[in-house]
Amino acid sequence: MSEERSLNFIEEIIEQDLKSGKYSTLVTRFPPEPNGYLHIGHAKAICLNFGLTKKYGGYTNLRFDDTNPVTEKTEYVNSQQEDIKWLGFEWKNELYASDYFEQLFEYAVILIKKGLAYVDDSTADEIAANKGTPTIPGTPGPSRSRSIEENLDLFNRMRQGEFEDGKYILRAKIDLSSSNMLMRDPIIYRIKHAPHHRTGNKWCIYPMYDFAHGQSDSIENITHSICTLEYVAHRELYDWFIEKLEIFPSKQYEFARLNLTYTVMSKRKLMQLVNENIVAGWDDPRMPTISGLRRRGYTPHSIREFCDRIGIAKRENLIELSLLEFCIREELNRTSDRVMAVLEPLKLTITNYDADKSEILLAENNPEKEDKGGVREVPFSNELWIEQEDFMEEPSKKWFRLAPGALVRLKNAYIVKCDEVIKDQDGKVIELKCSYIPESRSGSDTSGLHVKGTIHWVSAKHAKTAEIRIYDRLFTVPSPDSEEGDFKDYLNPDSLKIIKQAFIEPSLMNANEGVGYQFMRKGYFCLDKDSTPEKLVFNQTVTLKEGFTKK
Repeated sequence: MSEERSLNFIEEIIEQDLKSGKYSTLVTRFPPEPNGYLHIGHAKAICLNFGLTKKYGGYTNLRFDDTNPVTEKTEYVNSQQEDIKWLGFEWKNELYASDYFEQLFEYAVILIKKGLAYVDDSTADEIAANKGTPTIPGTPGPSRSRSIEENLDLFNRMRQGEFEDGKYILRAKIDLSSSNMLMRDPIIYRIKHAPHHRTGNKWCIYPMYDFAHGQSDSIENITHSICTLEYVAHRELYDWFIEKLEIFPSKQYEFARLNLTYTVMSKRKLMQLVNENIVAGWDDPRMPTISGLRRRGYTPHSIREFCDRIGIAKRENLIELSLLEFCIREELNRTSDRVMAVLEPLKLTITNYDADKSEILLAENNPEKEDKGGVREVPFSNELWIEQEDFMEEPSKKWFRLAPGALVRLKNAYIVKCDEVIKDQDGKVIELKCSYIPESRSGSDTSGLHVKGTIHWVSAKHAKTAEIRIYDRLFTVPSPDSEEGDFKDYLNPDSLKIIKQAFIEPSLMNANEGVGYQFMRKGYFCLDKDSTPEKLVFNQTVTLKEGFTKK
């Protein structure tokens, strides 16, 4: 945004830390788990972490939190890297929590030797029962009193693969009476006999998030570890591990995550939509994923602008999807070429225009630009396609488009008059017979006629066909997560409408992926990856104006 804004609370902390000399270099990190595709909520964290080091100097690491081999894939690593680069950011170091498996194991050994960790063979139910409640202290299980020697022996044997999954865990020995339930001897290692996407079968024990995360930050000398608010309760444990291990004191700070209306942000729920074929993959244009938004026609700038506008806060809130739509609509209005496409066609024949004749008209690409975006050639003939909605047989009082006997201007072309309405045997209007005013050509009109209505059109003899996909909200309610029942109960059955055969002007045969176009009077569209030279497919990015009606 161009206007000056006040510092957010994280920027205030950083400026104080740098000014006081606490840190000479700002180091942040973006630490996604490679168990799915990144979504718009991650975009906010990406813009924050990379934006801070861009503003204050320093650098940002990309670190994959790959400590759960069961759910993680190289496919997700690659997609997440692509999304970050597409948003316009570059990381200094590409790192993985798995890079530190040996170091993390040694840290765990240090805790055992200090009497601050123990191997436990309790069942999950026993652990839960012994933890107590927020008002009742936990009770120690028999494993808590194991000797250091026995714990070291068992932990090494866990690493060697002697035990099946679930037989033992390693727990930190902290405080079973803590008011913070996370401090009541949290699990820091578990056995998982599963191949890892990077380390293969080298390891069969894996650190838990709370143990791997802070220590990875410390190893990398991260100065400001920025997380979302659900990690507030984890901060005490984050600090405890760093203190007891006597390692670089990274500090954690929390901000409000992004919650967006008419969608869900849970990776588990998004994966459910994909796995149950409710959507056509992670990059379905209805998904809140970065790849879905990219495929729908959103730009890196529009997403960065959106993240900048919503700001960084300490309190959770629900952001209107219409703000994100405003950001892309504002950009595309400024940058996209105007073209003509007819989505629901009605034939219009000009009876006094030579059937063997055609001419090339010139049209401005974007009147919002100083140079109008240049001009393009648009063919014109006696047979045109217009939108069905641009004709009304019995017009209302303020109707300025086509009707029997009415005059209307064809965009960049001539004024025509509707002389005759042709219907099929069922009474459906299938063709309009019109006459044109030769002296009314746009740019050189000498007819003296003034008409209020202007409609778009495509020459039927020159038109190309395309499939058009019209997208709406994925859900019918603003917050499907907070409604009763299954979130899928609130899926919008009209979230996708496919127009199999629309007519487009020939210039769109040169359309490129990643470029937005304004289909005059219809909305903003982009070429989809499903397109072939024989069959073009366009996705609607956003409507020309906000027009969603709550169902």
